[in-house]
Amino acid sequence: MPRRTAILISGRGSNMAALIDAAQRPSYPAEIALVLSNRPDAAGLAYAESAGIETAVLASKGYLSREAFDKALHARLNEANIELVCLAGFMRVLTKTFVEAWRDRLINIHPSLLPLFPGLDTHARAISAGVRIHGCTVHFVRAEVDQGPIIAQAAVPLLSADTEETLAARVLAAEHRIYPLALNLVAAGKAHVVDERVVIDDARTERAGEAVVSPEFE
Repeated sequence: MPRRTAILISGRGSNMAALIDAAQRPSYPAEIALVLSNRPDAAGLAYAESAGIETAVLASKGYLSREAFDKALHARLNEANIELVCLAGFMRVLTKTFVEAWRDRLINIHPSLLPLFPGLDTHARAISAGVRIHGCTVHFVRAEVDQGPIIAQAAVPLLSADTEETLAARVLAAEHRIYPLALNLVAAGKAHVVDERVVIDDARTERAGEAVVSPEFE
């Protein structure tokens, strides 16, 4: 049976849309069972509803502490019988208690080739640093921000004429490819954490992943 998966968003949810679209394939091992936002005006909620997916809102302002919010979030996910959680532009730092409760079942996508450029403004920082390769990373979440075992990465070239906007657009397109790939690996039980590194079950799957995460030069 497909594993029941929740996506947490705060805004438009373009990565959420990529996951929803991928999960519509009959062979996909994850079912998007819930889309939850901490902002009632998040545009992604409408997309999820149009796809027939249950949505929920836990407004951040309704809770006095991060701990109280995360406790309510944990309860809502359990109420929906969720097995895996994907962060897709969810603009909250989760508490260590929540992260540990969902250890190796909670994944995130970040717009850089981690461990380079954790945090915000990744594209501007990449341009400023003069790197030639930039990209994105899907990883299991740990309590430290933008840390955790790496499941998949996609590289894109940083071109001499790039602005933050042009670079961000190419990286976002790569995000939309690798997030469904990474969730597929996790939901199918092919990605395992061993000594804080992700091990892929078989060479064929790993080679298929390499075709997706290799650099693309224009």
